[in-house]
Amino acid sequence: MSSASLQPPADATQPVRHPDAPEPGQLLGAHYEHCFGCGPGQPHGLHLEARAGEGVSLTAEFTVQSAHQGAPGLAHGGVLATSLDETLGSLNWLLRTIAVTGRLETDFVRPVPVGTVLHLEAEVTAVAGRKIYSRATGRIGGPDGPVAVRAEALFVEVKVDHFTDHGRPQEIQAAMSDPDQIRRARAFEVNP
Repeated sequence: MSSASLQPPADATQPVRHPDAPEPGQLLGAHYEHCFGCGPGQPHGLHLEARAGEGVSLTAEFTVQSAHQGAPGLAHGGVLATSLDETLGSLNWLLRTIAVTGRLETDFVRPVPVGTVLHLEAEVTAVAGRKIYSRATGRIGGPDGPVAVRAEALFVEVKVDHFTDHGRPQEIQAAMSDPDQIRRARAFEVNP
């Protein structure tokens, strides 16, 4: 059972997929090259790959590597929480909203061995003003595999200033100088 802060208020609305959101089945790609969750520039990152689903949903996968261990041969719980946060944050690209994680509650159901492909499914459940409510489930081996982790989250819409005022100047400048407008916009998509 989630905390009260993750329950949408009575006046919350159903999420609406942005008309320019990627088509169902389309790979979303990394939102930022150096993101630990999805960036190809992180040698020990998750390299999580997300695909747009129907409505405001998506699926994602990552393979647990040796660098992701907590106990011998098992994924670290923080890495699993990161995979859920990355997956849930990627939903905001379907809304075309810049948002940050406000709260993330994770349930660890079973251990996830190194070498396992974790299949994640996520959806936005409601929107209330600047608040975006969502949930995700991670399964071992594929969409029909046993549930390993679950999460509910609250994201809060922010302005791009959240990133430019608090990020390290050289990375901010490099991202803002990217000639690819979509990559430039996605670099500031989500962050805690």
